[in-house]
Amino acid sequence: MEVGIHFIDFLPGDPAALTPALLSTATAAEDIGATMFTLADHFFQMEAVGRAEDPFLEGYTSLGFLAGRTTDIALALLVTGVTYRHPGLLAKTVTTLDVLSGGRSMLGIGAAWYEREHVALGVPYPPLSTRFEMLEETLQICRQMWSDNDGPYDGKHYHLAETLCVPQPIQRPPVLIGGGGEKKTLRLVAQYADVWNSTDSDVDVVAHKIDVLTRHCEAVERDVAEIRKTVGVFDDPFADVDGYLKKLEGLAGLGVDLINTGPIPGTPDPAGFVKRFGDEVMPRMSEIG
Repeated sequence: MEVGIHFIDFLPGDPAALTPALLSTATAAEDIGATMFTLADHFFQMEAVGRAEDPFLEGYTSLGFLAGRTTDIALALLVTGVTYRHPGLLAKTVTTLDVLSGGRSMLGIGAAWYEREHVALGVPYPPLSTRFEMLEETLQICRQMWSDNDGPYDGKHYHLAETLCVPQPIQRPPVLIGGGGEKKTLRLVAQYADVWNSTDSDVDVVAHKIDVLTRHCEAVERDVAEIRKTVGVFDDPFADVDGYLKKLEGLAGLGVDLINTGPIPGTPDPAGFVKRFGDEVMPRMSEIG
């Protein structure tokens, strides 16, 4: 089983300390052999993690910085909020990250949820049903921009006269859709995603969601095995290593082959957390799956 490191807590303090904390954590993730390094797509800190007033860096700028300071690890937002960027510009942004990183970008995307930062920063926050329509059109536009078709796109929410994207990505960025909504999210996963990331790590819940995803795949005549299954597991791995690994074994039995974890909010040394995870947990994870 593989691991991705998710970094969400830009610790309050001197702004000059944010760059070394981010960079040391990303390079530690690469050093331990993590498959990917991800950031959240927010502009205010999430209130489940800290205060909205706590430091938070914009995601794609941060990933562009890391592209020049890392060599092997995949880079993505977990996940891009569909409301924040016009899809044509989003496709260009992810393409630029892919080119500058040597083919290491992914497009993680979801329907967006943090109403406070939308309202605060003047970003339109339409109803959830509309955001899902926008999400599907965005997926279609990115797919078209990463193809030989540079013609128009005419949807309900977006109208593009040209879908020109030069240069093209070095590799078409894998599309990761996050979430577990059974009617809409998992349908979009079945139709468009290369990777699905579950935000719930309970083994029974994940098993149920995979059953639902399988039915959606059957409806579009797609093999569910084509979709990589990943799960965010943000329990403290050091509190009960055996219990943590038992959960991972259960997830692996369902076909999950990568878990996302990361420094627990408030960890004063996030890079140290990653290094410890690499020393104490990853050698045993390599035997799973």
